Amino acid sequence: MNPLVQLLAPLVMVLPVLGGSEVAPSAFQSASPADPMVAEQVSIQQSVTIRINPRPAPMQAAMFSQGFDQDHEPRFIERKFGKCLAINSIFGVQPVTNDKLLLILNDRRMVTAQLEKGCQAHQFYSGMMVKRNADGQVCISRDALQSRSGASCQVTGFRQIIQIGD
Repeated sequence: MNPLVQLLAPLVMVLPVLGGSEVAPSAFQSASPADPMVAEQVSIQQSVTIRINPRPAPMQAAMFSQGFDQDHEPRFIERKFGKCLAINSIFGVQPVTNDKLLLILNDRRMVTAQLEKGCQAHQFYSGMMVKRNADGQVCISRDALQSRSGASCQVTGFRQIIQIGD
């Protein structure tokens, strides 16, 4: 293509608009001065989803069962935790029982998330996704955890796991 044509092509396309010839009215112009102005609206929405990858549990799932040998195994208890948990603090997730997920936090704490009735923890074997809220937290009875397989479950409670004894 001729270099002169390449330089003049954009100018030729702009000339009809500048000359005021028959051009469709823009979003904020009216066809004639007597017509009322027409405004079109555009709504932009943004949604951020956080994906949390599965991580192997630092301890065996036996810590959740009651029938282990107390002489050889450390003992763990579950304590109350708050109603919300910062999304950025979650490092990994692991299903541990039918209705509980083990959340491993960045500061090496462990928190269990009790899922609502009818939700199976094994659906979260490949991790979970959470939509980020304005406060950046996952709260019970408000936010839903989504698995990659399509399951969506709300958390009904958080409990922190604490080792007691040796």
